[in-house]
Amino acid sequence: MKKNIITVLLVLFLPLIAYIFITHSGNEPVNVADAVTNKPQIIKFTSSMCLDCQEMNKVMKEIYPQFQDRIALTEYQVQDGKPATDEQIKKYNVTLVPTIILINSDGQQVQRIEGAIPKEEMITCLEGLK
Repeated sequence: MKKNIITVLLVLFLPLIAYIFITHSGNEPVNVADAVTNKPQIIKFTSSMCLDCQEMNKVMKEIYPQFQDRIALTEYQVQDGKPATDEQIKKYNVTLVPTIILINSDGQQVQRIEGAIPKEEMITCLEGLK
């Protein structure tokens, strides 16, 4: 009898648990409006199908580690269809990708980068972000 109950529970709940585990990425973007931080922020809007986005992802992956202690990074995949992403796209009026918004520690947008830029230029932008 106990084996039957365990089998039924596994058949019913194991696929549900697997579905939740697979669909929850764990990399949910932080809603910048809700974040309580006094650090400057990078908000990056990107797409997996965009070549310029892939290039900027490589650049950011290479240079961001040297800034991660003092600058927060939030990334949005524009095609994910999540309401929070759509809200941020509207808030920052994003019409093309990649778009990178740089926000100072006072919460003011200080720079907007649309399209791919060279690594050296991105480093200069991040070094000037206070």
